[in-house]
Amino acid sequence: MKINRAKDLTGLTAYIKEEAQRLGFALVGVSPVKVPPHEESFAEWLRKGFGGELAYMKRTEELRRDPAKLVPGSVSVVSVGMNYQTPAKRTEPDGVKGWISRYAWGDDYHDIIKDRLGKLLDIIKGTCPELAEGSCSEPIEGRVFVDSGPVLERGLAGVAGIGWIGKNTMLISPQKGSWFFLGELFLNIELVYDRPIKDRCGSCDLCLKACPTGAFVGPYVLDARRCISYLTIELKGAIPQHLRPLMGNHIFGCDICQEVCPYNVKAKPTDETAYSPREGLLAPELIPMLSLNDEEFKRLFRGSPILRAKRRGFLRNVAVALGNLKSPEAVPALCQALHDHEPLVRQHVAWALGRIPSDEARDALVNRLEVETENEVRKEIQEVLKGAD
Repeated sequence: MKINRAKDLTGLTAYIKEEAQRLGFALVGVSPVKVPPHEESFAEWLRKGFGGELAYMKRTEELRRDPAKLVPGSVSVVSVGMNYQTPAKRTEPDGVKGWISRYAWGDDYHDIIKDRLGKLLDIIKGTCPELAEGSCSEPIEGRVFVDSGPVLERGLAGVAGIGWIGKNTMLISPQKGSWFFLGELFLNIELVYDRPIKDRCGSCDLCLKACPTGAFVGPYVLDARRCISYLTIELKGAIPQHLRPLMGNHIFGCDICQEVCPYNVKAKPTDETAYSPREGLLAPELIPMLSLNDEEFKRLFRGSPILRAKRRGFLRNVAVALGNLKSPEAVPALCQALHDHEPLVRQHVAWALGRIPSDEARDALVNRLEVETENEVRKEIQEVLKGAD
């Protein structure tokens, strides 16, 4: 039997895309396994230290820059995007409330997308021989990645025509915006490849101007060390003092550079109910969160991306937000948290108390200083008391 290889590949590629969309991926594109176009820029970004404490980026630099080394024998990459946009909008804080990035309002996307891409791989393995004999002369092998692997996801997705990397470094679809989780399925079979989309940011720089901490060194270049998402999620130690007042009430992630993007104005909400806000995570009350113990934290955020920050990092963020809101109502809870078992939490609680002038706050700081043994916490308390004199 004579195989029409071109027709065969076209049919197989179309079938894969149809199945991916059926599984809930609004964006699907296919590209060959090759060095991403921005790999040199990525290397330069690392050399300049813009990755901050993201040591895993440096450790896996070679694999990120050459996906063929990451998945030997792979030929094609199916890049997918799953919409997580919900209709809820940011409003000015009503009371003592914080802000969580909308990607973390619901269930952890890693598990959801990995499961769907695994199903897609099973479908391809199960139907490929009947659909495309010429393309499947050997057993199909595939490997799934969702954010946690050493993949330059946005670079690959850009080559696959899903969108372009905007000035805010997010992948932007001209029709659907940027509220998408990305994932990849590496395959050892040839497919028909999509064409990249040209950059359509034009002269717009709303995202660059809107960043509260000035994290953009310039268009397309983010200094993660100043990014609120990095500071509240990736950074494991103390948040630099000069950046704390700029963080507002953010306690996990940010979203501002996406919220101001014109391509997101008409972005449609997701149909995936797993990404709907869990109770209490849309503009959450901050004061009760400050008293969460380890077990309560794990129970409250089970199956949520917020677990990534760990309790000490999350309560650190809550303390900074309370300091920025400057609500006297928070002083009793902050005074209690000044005795938290985590030095990182105590350090930022001390800073927050210094932002809310009151006799109760000052007395609590003086009393804590008498028994505090951690140097960094002592320094923070001393600075606060010195500034209050």
